[in-house]
Amino acid sequence: MTSESCGVCGGDGRIANSFSGSTATCPGCHGTGRRSDDPRFRDVTKTKPSHFRQPNKTAAVEKPQGPASLEGIQLAREVNAAAHLSSGTKAKLTLEIIEHEATHGKCTQTFIKKVRKQLRPPGS
Repeated sequence: MTSESCGVCGGDGRIANSFSGSTATCPGCHGTGRRSDDPRFRDVTKTKPSHFRQPNKTAAVEKPQGPASLEGIQLAREVNAAAHLSSGTKAKLTLEIIEHEATHGKCTQTFIKKVRKQLRPPGS
């Protein structure tokens, strides 16, 4: 603290309100009448122990590793049994089956027809 007078209240320690005639403690010096070396605004962020704790993160939902419905399992077996398809194409079709089940709950007949059309050997 320095011995200079407060610039807000002029060293009085009180501020008068000319409209209502009331007086209040000076917010600049908190009633001491002397200017403080402390900054006017204190940084009060992260002062509570709760601010230092990591927020509760929800566990990541695991994606299914394979089809869950009976139709999806059967369709995945047909995909894996197709000898003319590459392993990359089989993996892509299996993933497509898993994602379709995730959004629709089960494999629809239209989706099954679409996948089976891709399973046909070329030229047939």
